[in-house]
Parts: sequence; structure tokens; C-alpha cells
Amino acid sequence: MTRTTVASDAQSISADDTTLRVLSTSDLAGLDITLADVVHTVEGAYRTLAAGQSDNPRKLTVKPGDGHSVSYAMLGRDGTRNVVAIKTSYKHGLDKGRDEQHYYTALTLYDDVTGLPVAMMDCGRIGSLRTPAVSALLARECARPGARSALVIGTGTQGRLALPFLLTTMPDLERLMLFGTHSDGLTAVREQLRSHFPERDVEIVTDLRTAAADADIIVATAGGHTPAAVEAEWLRPGALSVLVGHGLAPSTLQHAERVVATSEAQMKVTGTDMADEDGNFPAVDTEFPPVIAGITPGRRSPQERIFAYNSGLVVTDIALGHRFAQLALDQGLGVRVPLWQ
Repeated sequence: MTRTTVASDAQSISADDTTLRVLSTSDLAGLDITLADVVHTVEGAYRTLAAGQSDNPRKLTVKPGDGHSVSYAMLGRDGTRNVVAIKTSYKHGLDKGRDEQHYYTALTLYDDVTGLPVAMMDCGRIGSLRTPAVSALLARECARPGARSALVIGTGTQGRLALPFLLTTMPDLERLMLFGTHSDGLTAVREQLRSHFPERDVEIVTDLRTAAADADIIVATAGGHTPAAVEAEWLRPGALSVLVGHGLAPSTLQHAERVVATSEAQMKVTGTDMADEDGNFPAVDTEFPPVIAGITPGRRSPQERIFAYNSGLVVTDIALGHRFAQLALDQGLGVRVPLWQ
């Protein structure tokens, strides 16, 4: 029988196998992957996109008038892996506290050489790794030379891995600060940091203005109900502000001396709370893929204050999801579903 593989190091699958391998949250939770592997995979996806070999159309968004939920659909193609995928994301309870919210996201991969399905998987762990990896890459490319201090705002899913990824791309960081309002989240951030970097610790800060003024890098990952709102006037010369969720006031974007976005189009869709009173955004100086590729500079001078918007690009989900699929297939994980039989 003719056989093919989903990638060079993955378990082979039958060339006429149209069953869909479903990988659950628990299947993916047990897979071992290093932070450096994640960063390398995500960076490669950006480079491929910058080279024009991948496709990343603008995401589709649906949100009811009362704002209690939001859903996204993202389609993309990875030209290096020859994989087509669609990601769906649905969050419910945005009008409620964090413990009452529900979030579901899934990624379905297809082999664009054989035309066969590869896998459908929970995308929660993929997103929880991909997003802080992108923030860490933004910091590596856009932080001022000699940056030594970082402040993370928020202790949710994204906040808990922000510091380990920052240390992966910027090992010379000396002072690590954290602002949060949930005691269990503060503990979780510290535990995550020590699990990856046992010799490092984080300083819990309560005076956000003072901490922001001391930070070379600020990564804002908080939820929509956070009281945190760092203003532009608080920032030191040369500061880099990276917005993932919430925690930065619109002034950090409106008064930035340079604006970098993973996607300008997506920023205007998902970052509407950062627009000015007329709903306008300042021009984006550069998107991030050409920065990673060395086509445009992330930073032009040590003193300029930079705002960076980190919105998820599906090509990074595809690359990391495909990496997880490789690992899972090698271990025989998941359930085959005869969806098209």
C-alpha cells in the first residue's frame, strides 16, 4: 500500500485513510515540548509568511450586541509543511467573572499534498504556548539594547508563561515583575517560572505606575475586568509595551513613537478598545513578519517608545498544532473518527 506521512518525523498514515484523528485536551497535555522548540516553530511560521509561502487571511468575528460572547474563525495555509487548517474560537461569559467564563477552541489540519485529514485537536494548549512565544519574540526584536527589566500584567493563562518565554529569548533579563489581582494566579505564575527556571523568582508589585516606569518591557495579558491601565506618560524612554489582552491604556498606542503589529488588520478588529475617541488607530509602522525576517527593523533608536500588538496569526497555530500532531501520532494518541465514511 502506498503510504505518506504528515511530516518527516511523524507516524505514517495510510494514503487512503480519511478517518479524522481527534486529539483531546488530555492527549495534548502529556506531550513534552520545550519552550525553545515552541519559539523555533513559531518563528519559522513568521519567516515562511514573510517569504510569501503561507497564507493568513483576516479572521472572521461574530459578537452579539450585548457582548456576552465572541467567536472567531481563522483559515490558513502553511507553505513549509503543506498543511491547510481552520481554527475556531468561542468564548462565552465575557460579562461575568473569570471563573464563570467558558472558552472552547479547536484546530483541524489537512495535508495539502495528499488531500487527507491529519487531525482535529483542542487548541487551548497550543494557544497558551504560541501567544507568549510571540510576545517573547516581539521583545527580542523590539526591546531597547541592554534591556534588563520586564513587567507582566495579569496572571491568567497567558500571564503564567510570559516570563519563562521572555527568559528563553532574552536570558539577560535581571528584574522580573508581576502585577495581578488574583492570589492563586500570582502563585501559579511563580510556580511556572520556577518549573522552567528554578533559580529565578518574580517580584510581586502593587504600585503599577512605579513598576511600569522601571520596566524596559511590559507584557499586558490581563482579562477585560482588570483595574490595570498603564498610561503612556508612565513609560520610560525606550520602553516596549506588548499588548496581548488588557492592562495598557489607549495612550500607550496613541502616543507611541513606533507601532508594531503581528497583523494591522486584526488589531483593528480585536483591539477596538485601544482606538481613540473617534474610533481611529494610528498607522502601524511595520507588521511583525518582516521584522522577524530581517526586512524591516523592529526598533529604530534606543530611546523610542514602542507599542506592539500581539494578535494570534493562524499560521503560528498551524505550525505549532502540526508539531503537536507529529508528537501525538508518534505516540499513537487520539481517537480515529470515521467522519466521512
